Amino acid sequence: MKINNFNFSGHKAIVRVDFNVPLDKNGHVTDDTRIRGALPTLKKVLSDGGALIMMSHMGKPKGKVKMELSLGQIVKNVSEALGVEVKFAKDAGNADAEAAALKPGEALLLENLRYYPEEEGKPVDVAKGTPEYDVAKEEMKGRQKAFAKKLASYADVYVNDAFGTAHRKHASTAVIADNFDADHKMLGFLMEKEVSAIDNVLKNAQHPFTAIIGGSKVSSKLAVIKNLLDKVDNLIIGGGMGYTFIKAQGGKIGQSLHEDELIPEALNVIAAAKEKGVRLSLSTHTVCGQSFSNDTPRKVFPINEIPDEWEGMDAAEQSLEEWKQIILSSKTILWNGPVGVFEFENFAHGTGEIAKYVAEATQKNGAFSLVGGGDSVAAVNKFKLADKVSYVSTGGGAMLEAIEGKVLPGVAAIEK
Repeated sequence: MKINNFNFSGHKAIVRVDFNVPLDKNGHVTDDTRIRGALPTLKKVLSDGGALIMMSHMGKPKGKVKMELSLGQIVKNVSEALGVEVKFAKDAGNADAEAAALKPGEALLLENLRYYPEEEGKPVDVAKGTPEYDVAKEEMKGRQKAFAKKLASYADVYVNDAFGTAHRKHASTAVIADNFDADHKMLGFLMEKEVSAIDNVLKNAQHPFTAIIGGSKVSSKLAVIKNLLDKVDNLIIGGGMGYTFIKAQGGKIGQSLHEDELIPEALNVIAAAKEKGVRLSLSTHTVCGQSFSNDTPRKVFPINEIPDEWEGMDAAEQSLEEWKQIILSSKTILWNGPVGVFEFENFAHGTGEIAKYVAEATQKNGAFSLVGGGDSVAAVNKFKLADKVSYVSTGGGAMLEAIEGKVLPGVAAIEK
């Protein structure tokens, strides 16, 4: 069922949102982006004349009650954003009375789902790798199913609008959907946009298609890179992971971050790219520092000739110029991960330039651009370019797993 085609009048909808928002030490919301992102779906339920039940996690309490992670702290923010007074259920697992009392146009927020070990479906207080853990894990499957059924009993419609957790098979993101028929479960507007953006890149890409993959470690993105080699025309690899590829080819990388155990895999990627006709572009020159700090002395070296006492920290102008030409000639662009130590102002230039190139390709050349991953998103936001790219993904982990070619449980549960 498509949410746009469903009339929530006379229905109670339980909506999985991602309200895992940052709080300061006093419990005040410091960034309400995720709350605002869910509003189109939440307001659709209320404006149709439905009753709204919201559920979310916050942080990682691991099945324990931790008041600093209580969703009660954000009730005021959600109320203001929605324009209705939001009620709060302190026990998400026993909110029958609060759910039953809801009238059309009213809204209820359940307490942090991860206070309940059944949400994640992982045994607590049992050591992994022991026979006891295996028994507890099997028992937890039944408990998770029962918890999901309980959540489902509060409503007659289920909506998943939490893309950030779509790669998790949790009670509220996947298991709960088994309690609703195809006409009464659906993706929210935010989830629909995310899935559509990823499909545009992976299934409907216009060529030339360029993927920019950055970040610190090859190990965290290896599956992504391998899957993309069958889809892209150009693959730009930057950031810390690039030095493993340079060392694999005999380059001198000084003290730069690298993973020796991934050198064989890096060589395999280089060979596969050549075989498939993919242009693999690594950094040619790098801005180096003598220590891992913002104020360390800086100097540019060819990336394969970094002296022993220096380490690569950012992409230099020579690399950026090459990447600019590739990006501006692209019709589809996927960007995940920074090309330098973005958290240090003095080494954030390269990532900022990539953000500008992606925006320019989108605005001037009509490219479709998908940006995801914490630092990539931070870069387009910092330079006020988020509205200049086609789509900014809210779920880094979920987006990566989708790009790896994995089926997302949160999406599959709706579609089956």
